[in-house]
Amino acid sequence: MSLVRNFATVGSATLLSRLLGFVRDVLLAAVVGAGPVADAFVVAFRLPNLFRRLFAEGAFNSAFIPLFGRTVEEEGDAGAKRFAGEIGAALLFCLLVLTAFAQIFMPLVVWALAPGFVEDPTKYDLTVLMSRIAFPYLIFMSMLAFIGGILNTYQRFAAAAFAPVMLNVVMSAVLGAVLYLGIKDDTALGIILAIGVTVGGIVQLIVVLIDLKRLGFKIPVFPPRYTKSAKRLLMLGIPGVVAGGVTQINIAVGQIIASMQEGANALLYFADRLYQLPLGVIGIAIGVVLLPSLTRQLRAGQMGAYQHSLNRALEFSLVLTLPAAVALAVMPQEIVSVLFQRVRFDAAAVEGTAAALTAFAFGLPAFVLNKVFSPGYFAREDTKTPMIFAVVGMVVNVGLSIALFPMLQHVGIALATTLAGWVNTGLLIIVLWRRGHFQPDFKLLRRLSLVVLASLLMGVAVHFAAIYMASWLSAPWLAVRAGSLVLLVLVGMVTFAVFTQLSGGSDLVGMLKALRRRNT
Repeated sequence: MSLVRNFATVGSATLLSRLLGFVRDVLLAAVVGAGPVADAFVVAFRLPNLFRRLFAEGAFNSAFIPLFGRTVEEEGDAGAKRFAGEIGAALLFCLLVLTAFAQIFMPLVVWALAPGFVEDPTKYDLTVLMSRIAFPYLIFMSMLAFIGGILNTYQRFAAAAFAPVMLNVVMSAVLGAVLYLGIKDDTALGIILAIGVTVGGIVQLIVVLIDLKRLGFKIPVFPPRYTKSAKRLLMLGIPGVVAGGVTQINIAVGQIIASMQEGANALLYFADRLYQLPLGVIGIAIGVVLLPSLTRQLRAGQMGAYQHSLNRALEFSLVLTLPAAVALAVMPQEIVSVLFQRVRFDAAAVEGTAAALTAFAFGLPAFVLNKVFSPGYFAREDTKTPMIFAVVGMVVNVGLSIALFPMLQHVGIALATTLAGWVNTGLLIIVLWRRGHFQPDFKLLRRLSLVVLASLLMGVAVHFAAIYMASWLSAPWLAVRAGSLVLLVLVGMVTFAVFTQLSGGSDLVGMLKALRRRNT
């Protein structure tokens, strides 16, 4: 199956998840607005996700997939099953211990992550309660990452990519029921939302377990032991934990600072959700597919194929990312108002969210490029170098967040995140290139310059189209506003496609043909 086809498989599933995520967030905005329950939900939901990204996606996947891929190549399915059984037992044991400690010390954890909430005892207590209910989500999502790593190594990407769809289905159903029943009590709302998160985690895990059964890969059950496999994974995973921890420290610092501004966590959350759409569809798809592909090519000594994969992944990612970044920067107000402005999400919330979205938009290419170049290190079982660069990025982010918040409030936090992202990604690119592990070809350099030009021209076209359609975009009827936004997006897509295809910036027609081919 071709690299582009694999990207499309994961990307399309992620796109569906993100679109349903917008349905969820539209309902969430209507149910809780940008008030105290929204702030509490953001902290409660981010807490298990913080540890998930720290252990499951950050440290675990960057270390597990190369080691598991090596085991499959050297020891076959029998060795791979033994390896998976040993690692799975150790992972589950650690998750259960961590969850137990989190339940006990949750008041202290919430105080550390959102100190500003202490001034409002009601919001603080609600956040603690919601966090305790939602925290087991970590167990289910970490096991999903573990099983997803196995499936991806065997070139089965669809189930793990589709699983997040189910969280949004569950949460949308929960929020829809809340609206239908007219529940207004803050405590009841908080408990219902937190239960929905945990149930969503269970459903997601079931999806990948079903696909693992179809693969015929039965993981043996072992007691948790510190085996040679676990030791090797730990040695590779420690830098990943630090790197993932640095990223989460960035998030936590932003959350702590934002807690000093009423509603800021909610505004940043909704802005984050919007720029996470292209980041998720493009960045996650590339990260998921590229690491197993580069690992196989390096193991086989196929350096030419390795460089080709890296160059084409970079080209493919920026063809999709650059126009998305320009669009988010040019029309944030229109996007936020159409998607979220209703019931308890007022004009002030729209303005605050749009300002943060603009700041995030300039960092979108950096965040996606991080997903492209990190596998270049992980495939060589080098998790230390990305860790060092992540630490540098953290220092930049924390320093800028503290410096910019007094002047720009929550927008300063978003801007600090963007600038730190460019520092981190720039270091990844430079060092990979200096080591000879990334050799950009002429085709890549030529096409990227043309894609940049096409994206800027698209931005100009969208800007003037938005001015022309201003009355439609602010119409009192939601259907008119939504239809106008869709039309504006189509204008941007068509404009970019024409500019980039005619200039030779990218062969979009060729990419579409590649999606229909089953083999490279």
